[in-house]
Amino acid sequence: MATKKEKEVTLEQVLWNCRVALRGFGSFEKNRDAVIGLAFLKFASDKFEKRRQEIIDEHGNIPVFLEKVSFYNSKNVYYLEEHCRWNYIVTHAGDNDIAVKLDKAMRDIEDKNPPLKGALPQNIYATLGAGKSAMKSLIDEVNKITEERFHEEDLIGRVYEYFLQNYAASASKDDGEFYTPACVVQLIAELIEPYDGIVYDPCCGSGGMFVQSMKFVDSHKGNREKISVVGQESNPDTWRLAKMNLAIRGISCDLGEKNASTFTEDQHKDRVVDYIMANPPFNLKKWRKEDELVADSRFLSFKPAMPPVSNANYAWILHMLSKLDVNRGIAGFLLANGALNAGGSGNNNEDEEDANDANQYLIRKQLLEMDKIEAIIVLPREMFYTTPISVTLWIMNNNKKSRELNGRKLRDRTNEVLFIDLRTWNANSNTYETIKNGKTTKVKNIAFNDTQIKDIKELYFNWQAEDTEKYSDIPELCKTVKLEEIREKDYSLIPSKYIEFIDHDLDIDFNQEMTRIQSEMKEILLKEENSQAMLIDAFRGIGYEIK
Repeated sequence: MATKKEKEVTLEQVLWNCRVALRGFGSFEKNRDAVIGLAFLKFASDKFEKRRQEIIDEHGNIPVFLEKVSFYNSKNVYYLEEHCRWNYIVTHAGDNDIAVKLDKAMRDIEDKNPPLKGALPQNIYATLGAGKSAMKSLIDEVNKITEERFHEEDLIGRVYEYFLQNYAASASKDDGEFYTPACVVQLIAELIEPYDGIVYDPCCGSGGMFVQSMKFVDSHKGNREKISVVGQESNPDTWRLAKMNLAIRGISCDLGEKNASTFTEDQHKDRVVDYIMANPPFNLKKWRKEDELVADSRFLSFKPAMPPVSNANYAWILHMLSKLDVNRGIAGFLLANGALNAGGSGNNNEDEEDANDANQYLIRKQLLEMDKIEAIIVLPREMFYTTPISVTLWIMNNNKKSRELNGRKLRDRTNEVLFIDLRTWNANSNTYETIKNGKTTKVKNIAFNDTQIKDIKELYFNWQAEDTEKYSDIPELCKTVKLEEIREKDYSLIPSKYIEFIDHDLDIDFNQEMTRIQSEMKEILLKEENSQAMLIDAFRGIGYEIK
């Protein structure tokens, strides 16, 4: 008798089952770390076993070679002791102490591999409160994630992005700030082109910017060896998540010796970088004490203006500017739309709130007069998992002169800013199932597809091009604006102040439209009259006259 063929399941279904296995156990953070930690262990073991077979093929089945750590590390593979290997975990998945075994495995992997120090979840599985059946279900699901079963070019990436984005969708606003949708990160990478040099992220979250920069290099047949990544993160759990995310993908990075505030404990002081990709926390409050950092070199040149304690948006901008190479540095970063016109016309009243607004206005004015802003791109609403608001992508460039760059001939864009409004680009959406308060709900979010990203990139590159015929202003989409006009608008960076918007009501022929409506209303009233007559006849037929 033929055995029943196993029902084909999608990768997403398997990953969803991983999340469901821990439903009701532990906190949001613990569940996230437990699932991602197991995924890390599975992928690390797969790489270990592959490398182990290579050693056997090359040197034979000789224990002294098979257990030599350097033989693995030299190929960017982490050495795993027997009790840390996935096969061992699967074999013991039904043990009463499986949670203890997992905690020990994570601890010993870190001890054996110094680059992973502080990266893996510690003492988490035994404190989840999940029984052995729940743990076995979770391990069984993770065990299904194989290259043989799911022929994915970047299986690791797919798995990590799924967990990060879905757990972000389940999080509160504060919890989920670390995750930036992959399509937005891809857009930033395509616009600033990090081919060679140092890529920096001052608030690196789970390391998504670095992952995408490497994907950009790979997709354009570049050389990974020419790129190095440097970052910092203040949240200890997220800092550890970033190290784990980058480690399993084989991306070497410098995230500092510890998690720390970028403002008060800069882990890369005096570091000069070529590219910045960042999504700072929106409108961060209390980022410094009132009398703190007032003499900091990052802000001194903008005196008397000082980023206010109540909002870190312009503090992030000035921090990033201080890191950029003065000759070629370029940054792509996201900010809440409020930063586009923070401070309005910049009054100088003695009121504290007015003074804060004035400081932001003065900083933005100086940035524009220094010609640091190249492009302002407003994104659609609902692109982020934890907030429905529209945000802005800023491009800051230290070299807007004519030159050749990556095979492109660029014109002189001195004292020009490109404004792009993408708020209507919201046709492409995804729906994710998420668990909140024990209930499964659906979350919708907007995402750019590859074609849209290509179109945005082409628009930006055409604007930069030496051949000026490649670009032209498009109503309701984009406009190039001279500094003189920005001055006239009191240094506002709101795109709608510059981009032409068409009053579509003016295109309507009033008489023609009213004639159409008149005809439709006549038809509706006639149908209503006929229906009324039929109703009266029906009641009359059964002996009930309607008078």
